[in-house]
Amino acid sequence: MFSLPKGFRVQAASNYTNPYAVDVIRAKRSDLVHGISNTEDLLDHLVAEGVMTADKRSIVLAIRSRRDQNCRVLDILEARGERACRKFFHPCLMMAEPDLYQQIKTYVGGVNECVRDTRRQLIGYLLERERDGMVKTTHGIEDRSVAPLLKPEEQQTAQSKADHLIHMIATDGKAALLEELLEDTDINTVTSSNETLLHEAAEHGHLSIIEHLIRKGATLDLQDSKGHTALHRAASRGHTNIVNALVQAGAPIYSLDLQGRTPVHLAAENEHLSSVKVLVEEERKHSESHKRDMFLHSAAMEDNWRLAEMLLQSGAAVNARNKHEKTPLFSAVSRNNEKTVAVLLKAGAKVDLDVIKEAIMLNEESILHLLLDSARGALSEEELGSALLSAVRQNHDGLVTVLIDRGANVNVFDKQGYTPLLLSAELGHSEVLRVLVAKQAKLDATLSDGSSALHLAVHSGSAPIVQTLLGKGLDPNTTGPKAQTPLHLAAQCNRPELVDLLLRARAQVNAAAQDGLTPLHVASQQGHADPVIRLLQGKADPGIKDRLGRTALHWAASSPGDSGVVDLLLTAKTNPHTTDNEKKTALHQAAIAGRVDALTSLLSHKAKAGAKDMDGSTPLHYAAAGGHATVVSALLQSLNNKGVDERNVWRKTPLHTAADKGHNSVAVVLLGAGAKINSADNSKDTPLHSAARGGHQEVVKTLLNWGQGGHMGRRKKANLQVTNNVGKTPLQVAESGDTSEHKDIVILLQKKMLLIK
Repeated sequence: MFSLPKGFRVQAASNYTNPYAVDVIRAKRSDLVHGISNTEDLLDHLVAEGVMTADKRSIVLAIRSRRDQNCRVLDILEARGERACRKFFHPCLMMAEPDLYQQIKTYVGGVNECVRDTRRQLIGYLLERERDGMVKTTHGIEDRSVAPLLKPEEQQTAQSKADHLIHMIATDGKAALLEELLEDTDINTVTSSNETLLHEAAEHGHLSIIEHLIRKGATLDLQDSKGHTALHRAASRGHTNIVNALVQAGAPIYSLDLQGRTPVHLAAENEHLSSVKVLVEEERKHSESHKRDMFLHSAAMEDNWRLAEMLLQSGAAVNARNKHEKTPLFSAVSRNNEKTVAVLLKAGAKVDLDVIKEAIMLNEESILHLLLDSARGALSEEELGSALLSAVRQNHDGLVTVLIDRGANVNVFDKQGYTPLLLSAELGHSEVLRVLVAKQAKLDATLSDGSSALHLAVHSGSAPIVQTLLGKGLDPNTTGPKAQTPLHLAAQCNRPELVDLLLRARAQVNAAAQDGLTPLHVASQQGHADPVIRLLQGKADPGIKDRLGRTALHWAASSPGDSGVVDLLLTAKTNPHTTDNEKKTALHQAAIAGRVDALTSLLSHKAKAGAKDMDGSTPLHYAAAGGHATVVSALLQSLNNKGVDERNVWRKTPLHTAADKGHNSVAVVLLGAGAKINSADNSKDTPLHSAARGGHQEVVKTLLNWGQGGHMGRRKKANLQVTNNVGKTPLQVAESGDTSEHKDIVILLQKKMLLIK
């Protein structure tokens, strides 16, 4: 049931206000949304009447629900205004939904029976359109408003004829006649090729019609089937006055047609210089407020050098910057567009470091030639040096040659102190280094830490560079950071082939660095077997000690690398009993590191399993402290369990050290080997005291349960009442702790002592 719109009340007929079409759509929106069921047919009529484009129709139909489709249609109509809304009711709604149309018509007629303005208000409009017969205009053209009374095919024919005649008038330039015809016509009506009146008038150069259409609100950015706007048409034809009128009215100058061309492309292609100038001037006005790729940038990226020439001739700024602060020259270089680069340079484009580095990055030698020729004298020594280092970094030997030949300093250095030679050595760029050497680069340049080109080449692993530098007489024994020689680095970086190269060049095989390490120490420290072999073959002395008193064997025994290094050194007659400054042997180091393989090799070469260091600790002490149960087992096997209770200077046994650190698995092995469970250290602490103090619950459990039940009953149990030198039992030591583990140990001990259940 239709109701009156909000604001309309039943009064005397003379007081009623006959609503406009847009008012009715707003008032009856809900009824229209739910009442339109033939949405697709309705859209077809709206397209035929020019109220909606075919593209909009497709977008609406892509919406899922009919209700949402109808809502979208009404939104579009309201946005288009009164004329579109009137056409929606008649003929479109009348054709698609005749029953709904009659209800709307009845409603509007009931609102006001006394129509005051039949031309503008809806009921008058509907009554006029429904008059019988064909209405003729003064020019004999069939009025499209009667089209709904025709058959569909007749309606389409009448529409086509009317549109054709209007476009013919726009083509012929008959402005006065066109103005009359447009009074009740969609200003943006299109032909089958999507051409508007604006397209036609622009194509044929009718300025007065263009101005009239602009005043009437013609849409300036509509595109035809080729993607051309009216501005494309005018620019292509060279109608400069129309180009000017359109851009002044706000026509978009950067619109692309289907081939990706803007209006300025078409003007330039047809050599319409005056039109190009208008477009360039319009671009210049807005270049500061709308940073983007401008016409000249686009020409540069496309390598459209003819367009670039015409743009420059028309006043385009050769050094204008886009939103990325890049110039057209940068754009041309970045796309390797050599012809356009030449055009821009001829027009005075500035060559800066960014442009030079872009050419270097792309390895474009011919373009770099052009840039450097143009910038001769304009680039500073610092800029040329930066460019040279960039070319070195990117391994472009040809560009390195070009830059040096054009004045770049071959020995320039950056903020980190790298010269081109040092940089190429570090990066392993051998061809670049050969160019630099040929260009008289200084071979003895070093970094602030003393690293030479030879050090850097060894570190990068470049055998060709090492050969080149050695061949040029560079000293193989030059010292670098911490007095290391290149041979130290070759050993450290596991470069056996470079070890050979350096040794053949008379590198000192036993050279000592600042910490006393020889190359053999370093290779052993890293566990690199191949360099160790090469160094031993080169007469490296395995008995040399470093500042800590350690031999290569000490380092190999503690290294996580190749376990075969220990065997290599032992095979080379290295003394396994040699001690360092703390009187530790290689076996101590293997025990500390938990290296059971190294320890086994040392023991097989008669290393002393019971050797003591300056603190009286044996390898077994260190293995127990480290929790290395397999090493502990191997040592006990070698000692036949005889050293299980050996004490250090603090009178701690290996069981003490295992209990101190909470290594339960080691404690079990030691107890199984006969370790004394109640032995006391200098503080009269037993292993149980140590475990209780550390909060090591598992070790405490093992010690408490040891010697109970079965065959283990003959073993001595842990003494729970024994006190240390401050008179505390293990229970009292545990009570001094403040962690949850200590509390659990207290409960264990109390239960064991029958103090609690």
